Amino acid sequence: MFKTLLSHVGKYKKQAILSPLAIVGEVLMEVLIPLVMSHIIDDGIRKGNVGYVAKMGVLMVAMALCSLFFGAIAGRLSAVAAMGFAKNLRSALFRRVQDFSFANVDKFSTASLTTRLTTDVTNIQNAFMMLIRGAFRSPIMLICATAAAIKFNLRLSTVFLCAIPVLALSLVFIITHAHPRFEKMLKQYDVMNARVQENLIGIRVVKAFAREDYEKKRFDESADSVRRAQVFAEKLIILSMPIMQLVMYASIVAILWFGGKMTMNGEIFTGELNAFISYVSQILMALMMLSFLFIMLVISRASIQRVYEVLAEEPTICAPENGLTDTADGSVSFRGVSFSYFNDMNNLALDHIDLDIRSGETVGIIGGTGSSKTSLVQLIPRLYDATEGEVIVGGHNVKDYTLGALRDDVAMVLQKNVLFSGTIRDNLRWGNANASDEEIEDACRSACAHDFIMSFPDGYDTELGQGGVNVSGGQKQRLCIARALLKKPKIIILDDSTSAVDTATDSSIRRAFREKLADTTTIIIAQRISSVQDADRIIVMDDGRITDVGTHDELLTTSSIYREVYESQQKGADE
Repeated sequence: MFKTLLSHVGKYKKQAILSPLAIVGEVLMEVLIPLVMSHIIDDGIRKGNVGYVAKMGVLMVAMALCSLFFGAIAGRLSAVAAMGFAKNLRSALFRRVQDFSFANVDKFSTASLTTRLTTDVTNIQNAFMMLIRGAFRSPIMLICATAAAIKFNLRLSTVFLCAIPVLALSLVFIITHAHPRFEKMLKQYDVMNARVQENLIGIRVVKAFAREDYEKKRFDESADSVRRAQVFAEKLIILSMPIMQLVMYASIVAILWFGGKMTMNGEIFTGELNAFISYVSQILMALMMLSFLFIMLVISRASIQRVYEVLAEEPTICAPENGLTDTADGSVSFRGVSFSYFNDMNNLALDHIDLDIRSGETVGIIGGTGSSKTSLVQLIPRLYDATEGEVIVGGHNVKDYTLGALRDDVAMVLQKNVLFSGTIRDNLRWGNANASDEEIEDACRSACAHDFIMSFPDGYDTELGQGGVNVSGGQKQRLCIARALLKKPKIIILDDSTSAVDTATDSSIRRAFREKLADTTTIIIAQRISSVQDADRIIVMDDGRITDVGTHDELLTTSSIYREVYESQQKGADE
């Protein structure tokens, strides 16, 4: 796990290595300063040698400046290395998420992935910065200061040697009990982020139903849950500082007591006692820094585990290394296809589907809510993989194609239309990055989008807000259809993508499809019979199964489900 994460240090290895080397210089200067101070007191001030005091004073100032220089260099190098590491780690996470299938994203949830890319990576960044500084500074300081203190006086050294086990036992207790608490805290962060995301996406619904107070209350509850989880986790961590300071100051008091008596008895000089106290302070501070380092690792351990889970997650959909790069035609076949979102054959969304769609054919799909219409078509571009059976496109199993080739030849206008911040032109070129202005305009005319685009002051250069918030639902649908048309696909799937447009516009779009996409296989999922009644064939689905297939006139005679839907819609239209 740690090896996987540290592999993302990348080009910042140089800074990560040089920072500890600079720290060595800083520590050596700090360890030598008390020694020089002891000589100033014992050999200079006690003997009245002003010249010696001045000379050694200049040396001590120079050593302090060197220590400051090395410390500043180490601080900058460690900061650059840690921030670069965090940047690489975020990039690796984002690239990994881009490779995920819908099933992988469903497993983690969008809110949880957002937390892992932000809060968790920041925790790891802070831990890494402390690691490349504290993991070298504290042990070196501990070893050098301990050796110097023992050299000055072995008897007094037993005081801090007794303090070390107390600190170690306290640290072990905190580490073993804190990790589960921080795991719970980060899960509460996921819940809170999910609340925020849900609310911001549905802000118009919140406003329309005047539910602001209700949403504020829900968010306050989530934020308070995070606060309680933080307090519960930090409650244990904050014990570390009082324990460490108690041990540190008790050790210093004991040394002053015993050292003072030894000084009065002439067993040790004042300068030596002063230097010994400085070394003991350095030793105990080094132990405290090590403790903080371990605590930081405990805090970030939950984040490390969560980030590693994403990096180690294998995409459920992978393309073969030497996969096919072109589909022969737009034919589609389902052969004994069953599908479950949970990979559970006892909980199927699609149950043994057998269906053949000819290249260039227009097929409509009708069915009630939850009949798995969308689940069926999502198997064609491999947004999900069939749990059982085969999906054939252009005469080959979809698993034989590279994902890029398959999805380039299958354009899908999803049920939930998504636009991105940028101009209308930028959004349309998602379908074809090299599309000319004429091609863009032609696709928009086919999707009945050109007229409303030109009604904007900036036309195709109109800036869209995030998610296309400044266009209506119907306009958003038409832009998404135009974007799909620009791909010039062999198969186009419209998943209830004209539900927000009026019947006249819907009719115009279907007419344009018949005229300009005569050789393209068109699959239309719709709730309105009028959207599919001109299709070559209409598929009726119910509870994950295909119940009937035929033309509009045939189904009115043979399919009770289709006839019931048609009559209810005709009755509604008449009324």
